[in-house]
Amino acid sequence: MKVETREKLYEGKAKIVYATNQPGVIIQYFKDDATAFNALKRGTIVGKGVINNRMSAAMFQRLERARVPTHYLGTLSDREMLCRRLEIIRIETIVRNVVAGSLAKRTGLDEGTPIARPLVELYYKSDPLGDPMINEDHVRMLRLATPAELAWIKRMALKINAVLKPHMARRGLLLVDFKLESGRGGR
Repeated sequence: MKVETREKLYEGKAKIVYATNQPGVIIQYFKDDATAFNALKRGTIVGKGVINNRMSAAMFQRLERARVPTHYLGTLSDREMLCRRLEIIRIETIVRNVVAGSLAKRTGLDEGTPIARPLVELYYKSDPLGDPMINEDHVRMLRLATPAELAWIKRMALKINAVLKPHMARRGLLLVDFKLESGRGGR
């Protein structure tokens, strides 16, 4: 059966998500839009969506080989990726290996300071609130995830870091930090 694009389900800062004619499957379209400072600064970088699609596919394939489940099913075009449809858990997880950006501002530590053990931070995925940092008590209070789901999210974040950090280092790159989003279902 050929995958057909249907109605737009969501448009975010970096991509558009479309329904398909296949149950439980969506198409992600990567845009050239660029944002900074939680979308307060906006612009366009020609070709950014193509690069994001390629890099995302390569990272998802690498993670799948390491037995980290992802939503990735395949690449359809330069800008389109076929994915499992998931229920988004409204927690953004940031893994930090080096002090940079907001962590330097919050702690007073110098930018570039290595972190001995990776730091896992949680943020409430809410554009109107500016995605504030939260802790496990907030997660429970807001009923964003069960304790088992939160433990899984944190465990997977550290596993992903353990896979990607040496993967990047072998290519001469330093993995300073990265953001993850998680979802339920789709398997």
